[in-house]
Amino acid sequence: MAETFRDPLDPEHLKEKQRVLRDGFPLPLTLRTHRALSWLRRADASRDDPDVRFILLWIGFNAAYAGDLSRALDGEGGAPGNERSRIDAFFRTLVAMDTDNRIFAAIWERFSQEIRQLLDNRFVFAPFWRHQRGDFGGAGWEISFAAAKRAANDALMSRDTPVMLSILFDRLYVLRNQLVHGGATWDSTANRAQVRDGAALLGCLLPLFIDLMMDHSEIEWTMPDYPVVAE
Repeated sequence: MAETFRDPLDPEHLKEKQRVLRDGFPLPLTLRTHRALSWLRRADASRDDPDVRFILLWIGFNAAYAGDLSRALDGEGGAPGNERSRIDAFFRTLVAMDTDNRIFAAIWERFSQEIRQLLDNRFVFAPFWRHQRGDFGGAGWEISFAAAKRAANDALMSRDTPVMLSILFDRLYVLRNQLVHGGATWDSTANRAQVRDGAALLGCLLPLFIDLMMDHSEIEWTMPDYPVVAE
């Protein structure tokens, strides 16, 4: 009987890989990958519920990143300067490890249509919502919306993966806030496209991020914000 093909980024395959390699991991990497994989595996069991799957995948991303992305100043998208620099540093580290350009291939070849739809969707653009509330910085959101799309297209054309990830996760972060902070209805028809595409995209990128991290245990990751503490 022919052997059944297994995707190397399948959550269970990644967990098996982690079990084999974890004894050689420094503690910060052990915690990050163990926690991220636990949420990734749970998300994989929720493929029929995009809202729940997206939230679980975001928690898994946060575990891999090991920072507190809820520190955004306005709670509506785009972390403040210091937190943004930490996120961008995480992406630069991943891309530096990605010598085979697997992240770029996922963005450009597998999800180019979904990404363009997210970039064209004003409902996952933070200044649009600031404008709706009448907050400072919301005026002229159409101009910044067009500029952000141009920046994303320029990043794609120049294969600037860290910049592309930064722009993309700004949009996903707005979607995260809408769901986590009760700004959307579960299984709503109003946001199906962005939730579906966001879950699919994050479901592709998170396993890739974890796989790259496990392949490069020499990287000196910092201890997560919430290390294990004996009771």
